[in-house]
Amino acid sequence: MDWLNALIAKGPWLLYIAKGMGLTLALLGAGLTTGLVLGSLLCWARYSGHGVYPIRAFVSIIRGTPVILQLSFVYFALPSLIGIPIDAAFAGALTLGLNSAAYTSEILRAGLMSVPQGQFEAARTLGIPASHMWRRIIAPQVLRACFPAMVSELITLLKETALVATIGGMDVMRRAQLVAAEQFTYFAPLCVAGLYYYVLILSIEYASEKIERSFKK
Repeated sequence: MDWLNALIAKGPWLLYIAKGMGLTLALLGAGLTTGLVLGSLLCWARYSGHGVYPIRAFVSIIRGTPVILQLSFVYFALPSLIGIPIDAAFAGALTLGLNSAAYTSEILRAGLMSVPQGQFEAARTLGIPASHMWRRIIAPQVLRACFPAMVSELITLLKETALVATIGGMDVMRRAQLVAAEQFTYFAPLCVAGLYYYVLILSIEYASEKIERSFKK
């Protein structure tokens, strides 16, 4: 029963690390929502021919620089430019949202380009309204084509939430680091943090498999 006593002894800091799930999931939700909304708008604007060059520049910069650099810019440099302090949680949510938007816009654009142009022409020939065409004909095909890539983006976004620990955000990773500093050992706290992330990712993969099966029915 030594292992049980050891687990009970670690109970308080196991729960302490687990409380970081709140911020981790909040960052994931904010990044995902912003990424989907802004990414869809960027995709639509670029497809429609509006603001092509600024959008291409934005996507290129986001994809061409490390996320930790973007996070550092938002947290440390942006407040000095706008004169308003930004906390770690907001900086993390903004950075992840913008980063996800760039990748999501490219994923959606690739899915949109995969739809045969004949379907657009056939819909126009048949007099189908544009709103109905996009909602009933084009969007379902784009979503099916993009779904695996979007799941990968979601998993990547979840792992990137750990970067908020570098600016003091009290997420799972930061709490594990604080426990490690207190216990003078990194092995167990980091393993626990890794397990929490792994369980979340397994949950996403399980849910995505269920959704993907429903597409095939």
